[in-house]
Order: sequence, then C-alpha cells, then structure tokens
Amino acid sequence: MPTPPHFNANRRIVITGMGAITNLGPSAEATWAGMREGRSGISPLEGDEFARYPGKWEVGFAGQVKNFDPAPLIDVREAKRMDRFAHFGLYAADQAIKHSGIDFAKEDPERCGTVIGSGIGGIKTIEDQLWVLRDKGPDRLTPFTVPRLMVNAAAGNISIRFNLKGPASTHATACASSGHAIADAINQMQRGWADVMIAGGSDATCTPLCVAAFQVMRALSTRNDAPTKASRPFDKDRDGFVIAEGAAMFVLETLEHAKARGATIYAELLGAGNCSDASHITAPDAGGSGAMRAMKMALLDSGLKPEQIDYVNAHGTSTPLGDKAEVAAVLSVFGDHARKSAGGKLLMSSTKSMHGHCLGASGAVELIACIHAVRDGIIAPTINL
Repeated sequence: MPTPPHFNANRRIVITGMGAITNLGPSAEATWAGMREGRSGISPLEGDEFARYPGKWEVGFAGQVKNFDPAPLIDVREAKRMDRFAHFGLYAADQAIKHSGIDFAKEDPERCGTVIGSGIGGIKTIEDQLWVLRDKGPDRLTPFTVPRLMVNAAAGNISIRFNLKGPASTHATACASSGHAIADAINQMQRGWADVMIAGGSDATCTPLCVAAFQVMRALSTRNDAPTKASRPFDKDRDGFVIAEGAAMFVLETLEHAKARGATIYAELLGAGNCSDASHITAPDAGGSGAMRAMKMALLDSGLKPEQIDYVNAHGTSTPLGDKAEVAAVLSVFGDHARKSAGGKLLMSSTKSMHGHCLGASGAVELIACIHAVRDGIIAPTINL
C-alpha cells in the first residue's frame, strides 16, 4: 500500500510527455504544426451512418479524424471491445508515454495513475447498438456494449494497458472535462498519492446523434458552403461552433520524480481554477462571471499576477453568446493588460478556429498549443477573423 499522503501545495508538477490524435494530425507535434500554420482541419462529413436517417441535415461538416486505424497498437479483437473515443485515448496516451521515455515496468504501479476527461463517452457504441437492438433483437447486442459506452472506458483501458494502479478517475464536465482532469491529476500528486499521472481527454462525437442534437439546439455553424471558414471565434459573423473529435494526453510527474529519472521537462503546471456560474445549462452568464472566477482562482493558485501572463488560449467556440461572455471575463481579470488601446500586452487566440470544438478533449488539445507556444515563441492564430 502507498504511504499516507502529505498534502503539499508547493509540490511542483511538470509535463514530460505529450500525445494527440486530431483532425490536424496524428500526434502532438503534427497538431501543433497545423495550428502554427493556421490550417483548418474542418471538412465535409463522411460516414454511411448519416444516410440511415430521414430528414434534413442542416450541418454537413465537422472536424472528423479521418483514416484513423488503431492498429497495431490495438489489435482487432481488443479494438472490438472499445468505443472510438477509447481508441483515441489509448492511442494518445501511448504516444505521450513514449514521448516521455518513462518505463512503467521500473515504476511502482501504485504510485502511477490516470485521470481522463470525456464529455460524452461511448456515444458511437450507443448509436450502433440501438440499431442492432431494433433490427436484430436484444440477444444480438455485443456483450461489450456497457464496457464500450462507459464514460470511464478510456481511463480504464489506459490503466489496464500500462498497469497503473494509483489514482484513477474520469471527469465528465462537458467542454471543461479534460481541463478538470489535468487539474485533478495535479491535486493527486500534490496530495502525495502519486508520482506520475497520465491525464488528458478524449471524445469521438462526430456521430449522427451528436450532430443532430447540437443542430436542433442551433448551436452549430451552418456555413456548409465554406466549412473551413465556419469556425470563426470573435468574428462579427460567427454563427455557431463546429463539432470535432480527438484526444490529447500528457505524462505529468512531480518535479523530483522527473529529475530523478533524467526526464525532459516541457512545461510546469502552476495553478488551476474550477467553478460554476450557476446560470444556465447551456449558455454562459452574459458577464462571464464563471470564467472570470476560474481564472482568478488559477492565478491565485499559481502565485502569479495578471500582468505576468503573456497568452490566453481562449475557449473561443465561435458562438455569439460564448465569445462575448469570454471577452468580458478576460477584460475583468486582466484589465488594461488586455486592452491594446491602454498599452496592454496580453495575447489571446482560439485554436478552435482550426480544429473545431473537441468537446471534452478541448482543454487537453489546446494545452498542446500553450506548451508549444512557450517552446517556440509563436502564438497559434485565430483564423477566419
């Protein structure tokens, strides 16, 4: 059993490995290259499953990950036991682990854990198995229906594959899922429960049900004539977000552990904030009060002052209400530092303009942009402005 934990808020947490699968590329480095170049990963929807349904699809494009094959990492038999979002998660986690150079065979498995975020989980499995139930009856469902659709399936399969016996949990908090997961991983290590955590997010939501559900909410852009220009955060002509899918994972370690094994350190995580605006189930508070408090909490946790922040990677979904509320929150927190007219130097962009809204994986995918911005001294743009 692990030794009793001793909470230490000053315990430093670093990132030593990254992995990703997105519509911009099959790795963290390829995803960053797409962001840096200002390239759009949005394209017309593909998939025979959309033709199954009657009625009009008002949205005909998304940020799909196309031509993805989980083999050879996941063999055919094992792949049938997982949903697409778990394939993404395991694929990105394997990349991050290889990138970090960590050998879990040499680690205490009880000191290594995983926290993964997913907004929706195995939605593709639910949709596919409902067709089987309707057309063939209850006895023809795969016995792996529940293990595939569980929102914690990505975390579970990552833990099993790499023999991680420390803290394990899943966060399902919509767009904030992977951000909350990474913050939780920090907390687990500062509490003393783990030395190494795999953290990030995964979602595979470019499915008929998800597209239709967001379509009837009037949340999605309908710019079918120009899909690559549909996601336009902060633009006056924005008309909704572009649904997307993907995963990003990170190896987090205590600084002491990373140094002891000679790991390359790519970033340090200084603080996090988490709160609710208690306003509406889908719309933000118009003044951005929730985002404002979360950012203030993160600053307080980090010990940094607003003027010490160089860059904000905006949530920037391209919705009329969301973008406006976020700008209000940023101005409230950073004041003149965020006002160019007042000589402010704060930079802000939304990479969703390129890869769309990956829902529960968004925070993790966009952390890649932040880490590489610091490394390369380049800010990813907001395209379509």
